[in-house]
Amino acid sequence: MGSSRWGWIVPDGLWELARPLLPPSRVRPQGGGTQNTPDEAVFAAIVYVLTSGCAWRHLPPCFGISKSTAHRRFLIWSRAGVWGRLHRVVLDELAASGLLDLSRVVLDSAHVRAKKGGELTGPSPVDRGKPGSKMHILSDRTGLPVVVAVSGGNVHDSQGLKPLLAGLQSRHDPERGRHYRPGKVHADKAYDQPDLRRWMRGKRIACRIARKGVESSQRLGRHRWVIERTMSWLSGYRRLSPRYERHPRNYLAFLGLAAALCCYKRLRRLTT
Repeated sequence: MGSSRWGWIVPDGLWELARPLLPPSRVRPQGGGTQNTPDEAVFAAIVYVLTSGCAWRHLPPCFGISKSTAHRRFLIWSRAGVWGRLHRVVLDELAASGLLDLSRVVLDSAHVRAKKGGELTGPSPVDRGKPGSKMHILSDRTGLPVVVAVSGGNVHDSQGLKPLLAGLQSRHDPERGRHYRPGKVHADKAYDQPDLRRWMRGKRIACRIARKGVESSQRLGRHRWVIERTMSWLSGYRRLSPRYERHPRNYLAFLGLAAALCCYKRLRRLTT
């Protein structure tokens, strides 16, 4: 896979994975130019917005597209679920190469200030009650983000455990005999809830969660430090923090694309 003119912002080969996932472009009845705007340039512009954190209206002219075209295509692709599917495709590539280790999974969350409010926001208990959201992340043993989710800033961390694990177990590929089943779950004492422990036992998932008032979360640091690094990777994509998108689907779209980029960079580094 050779490099393209957008190699300075889009890792080589990622566009080839994303292109089959895009919905077909719709031709405007009045004969507009939507179909004349290359999808690859729009894809690169979206990655640029995610990475730089710039507003759509500040897109550099080097992409050769208007901010309205880039934003409109982003919304269309987000509604079509492109970014979550791209993340899944990259995870499948990692699994096929033996680079996805689910013998231990680690989960955590991080507060994000919501500049413009919107759905799935709430008064943040760590930011003087200002509107905020939470990123919920589940990583594999090495810190690769495998499942991502968004909630209001006032939602307790523990409420993210079931959706994250359910999202992981729903990702399976029977044709290749591949099932994304976690071996053991590691989490801090925020997830120490009796009902969650019972639920995981019912799913036959082992857990290592710090017990409140009994042990320190720091004792789990030997396995949990990777999720801190994952959060650092994701926060490096400046469109994610703070949250500018009022609609949670659009914020989750950027989060899914960031997770796909993190995973793809690892894939490229270990297979080339």
